[in-house]
Amino acid sequence: MKKPIAIFVMGVSGSGKTTIGKLLSLSTQFPFFDGDDYHPEANRAKMASGIPLDDNDREGWLQALNRLAATQLQSGSCIIACSALREKYRDILRKGLETQVYFVYLRGRYTQIMERLQARRGHFMPASLLTSQFDILEAPREAVIADIGNDPEHIVSDIMEQLKLQKEFGLIGLGVMGKSLCRNLAGKGFPIAMYNRHVPGKEEDIAVRFREEHPELQDSLAFDDLRAFTRSLQTPRKIMLMVPAGTPTDEILYELIPLLSENDTVIDGGNSHFTDTRRRSELLAAHHIHFIGCGVSGGEEGALNGPSLMPGGDPEAYKTVQPFLEAIAARDRNGAPCCTYIGPEGSGHFVKMVHNGIEYAEMELLAEIYLLFTRTGKNPDDIAGILEQWKMEENSFLLDITIDILRTRENGGWLIDSILDKAGNKGTGNWTAIAAARLGIPATMIVASLFARYISAFKEERIAMEALYGTRDSVPDIDENTVFRAYRAARLINHHQGFRLLREASEAYRWTLDLPELARIWTNGCIIRSDLMEQLPAILSTAHSLLAHPDIATRMKSWNPALARLVSAGVECGIPVPALGEAVQYFNGATASRGSANLIQAQRDYFGAHTYRRNDDGGTIVHHTAWKNTGNL
Repeated sequence: MKKPIAIFVMGVSGSGKTTIGKLLSLSTQFPFFDGDDYHPEANRAKMASGIPLDDNDREGWLQALNRLAATQLQSGSCIIACSALREKYRDILRKGLETQVYFVYLRGRYTQIMERLQARRGHFMPASLLTSQFDILEAPREAVIADIGNDPEHIVSDIMEQLKLQKEFGLIGLGVMGKSLCRNLAGKGFPIAMYNRHVPGKEEDIAVRFREEHPELQDSLAFDDLRAFTRSLQTPRKIMLMVPAGTPTDEILYELIPLLSENDTVIDGGNSHFTDTRRRSELLAAHHIHFIGCGVSGGEEGALNGPSLMPGGDPEAYKTVQPFLEAIAARDRNGAPCCTYIGPEGSGHFVKMVHNGIEYAEMELLAEIYLLFTRTGKNPDDIAGILEQWKMEENSFLLDITIDILRTRENGGWLIDSILDKAGNKGTGNWTAIAAARLGIPATMIVASLFARYISAFKEERIAMEALYGTRDSVPDIDENTVFRAYRAARLINHHQGFRLLREASEAYRWTLDLPELARIWTNGCIIRSDLMEQLPAILSTAHSLLAHPDIATRMKSWNPALARLVSAGVECGIPVPALGEAVQYFNGATASRGSANLIQAQRDYFGAHTYRRNDDGGTIVHHTAWKNTGNL
């Protein structure tokens, strides 16, 4: 921790020492003391009667302020308003504290300050004494000088900048992720300021209490006043938002814009929709403020110890925040940060959205395998033991946590058995499904996994339907090796679909996404990190399509029969396996040179004259047939 300092805000009466001192206190969180409060009553009475103080009057007062500063410096920094008009007065104030005392001189013209004094009410010092103050004023040789002609906000920011009191990085929103990122930043040695809104009775002193709970935050600043928060930051400012996506993000941006300056950079680290990020980029650009949409993956633990970060926006703006983001990011196996510049506009949030879509399917696959195994009579410990063996060849973060979940016990039983089978979602899976549909990419496993969650929400209806149609309790004829091989095949298809969607978005939106680099930053810190992901940077560097890579093709030829058998067993026993099932259906469709779409095209042409193309002319000519009256041509 840096040595505490005492800041004496000096100047003649009426220069604004108390106003600036209080504002400076709000922005630095150093306690403020008004030197006038320490005058003995005799001094007050003398000034009130229009008689200037002499050096003898001031000496005891100045010594009292010196003792005040010394006492305060034992526990931290402080700000004291004191006229300190002559050099010898300043010598008394700094005596014994020379290396810790700074003077801030509020400089103004006589006529300017006289107008202020004449307008001031209720102060013991009359305006008539201003001349005597200017007569003895000795401008300091070493001080921060602030022109009182500027507005107080500007004066305070200028003082903080000259004294190097401002923090390098600010974070807004102290939910679970925001708090963890703050600790991560502070732990990396960055001086930070934190802000959380003040809601009486609900959210009060969140930032202050959070700082007090963690030693690594002792040098940080904690605010529930947004204006003071922005003043506390070095310019150009660098501020990261960790607030809920949607309206809350817009609301905080509208509050921030008037408080920011040109070339400041705002980073949105929430799960915002990429089109919202585009819109916000345009809004802030109109105010000459940079905007970065940054996907953050890793959950609470990742945010604290190193997440995977996906920043998109103006490349020059990214350079200003790159040192902070790369410092807090996870590291890949070569020690490089799991953070890279994604591309322009909302590309960072789009990539995070697809990450979450892949995550949906990865979770659903494990849930379906858990359900299949339970139908064979295995308990959670049995299933965890099987999955533990899989880690030797197919490890992942989600596999790891699934094993932990299955082994967790409560009151003599397994906790998993007490959890209601109704899954929630926060919208990113839905957004991914919509984006895939708009771009014409069959991300079928993501969509199936999303709809599986939707079906799970209708718990009461499912109970009623089971009562109507009966319980299906037949046991699937499956072995552990078949399930494992099927799982591995389905994971390949899921990742193929996700990266196919990213490739199409890159082309459609002209983002020039680097798919191998995306796979690399997903090798650590994020939720979908896995042994498979470790292999994908090299694979995607040499293949346009994941399933077209020779090594992947070899694996799929070996594992796909097990996938088909497992899905068949599940269907025959009435066990819902939507993600596994879609993996089979996608693979069958994607690897068949001839499908059924010729009939669909004929149907479309029949009822809507939508035309079709033919095999026998190379598919280059558009055709239409009057089907109803054609008969047998």
